[in-house]
Amino acid sequence: MKKDIKEYIRTIPDFPEKGIMFRDITSVLNDADGLRLAIDLMEEKAKKYDFDLIVGPESRGFIFGVPIAYNLYKPFAPVRKKGKLPSETVSVEYDLEYGTAVLEMHKDAIKKGQKVLIVDDLMATGGTIEAITKLVESLGGEVVAGIFLIELKGLKGREKFKNFPVETIISYEGK
Repeated sequence: MKKDIKEYIRTIPDFPEKGIMFRDITSVLNDADGLRLAIDLMEEKAKKYDFDLIVGPESRGFIFGVPIAYNLYKPFAPVRKKGKLPSETVSVEYDLEYGTAVLEMHKDAIKKGQKVLIVDDLMATGGTIEAITKLVESLGGEVVAGIFLIELKGLKGREKFKNFPVETIISYEGK
């Protein structure tokens, strides 16, 4: 009998600080059935959308986005931390819980008018996805949807996205 995808997620209490229930996806990645199930479930959601390419942030967006792109015969554009991409880039600075960070994409990663699907492992506060959306739009692309393995509903990240649907495989009520 196949396990439910939620059964592959390891929960670690009080990490990284007391009161946080950390949802660890390495237990999904370390199990061939769990990894296949996660990618298959996310891919099923992706098939509902008309899109030209998948964009995913390092590193877990790569883990899930690339196999989905491969299976659906779509290109994949990486989003990386500042200074990691070798060609000319566009960048966006965004707020973290304590400070700021910068994300970059190659300037030629998206052509004007392309429809983009964002894939990542986690929808939390929505800050990273909001930054990626700004990058995509600055290059002339249009985000059509975001697909995530896990959503932490208590952080209300979904509320930032009214212009496109957000789909998740697993939802947890807390943070």
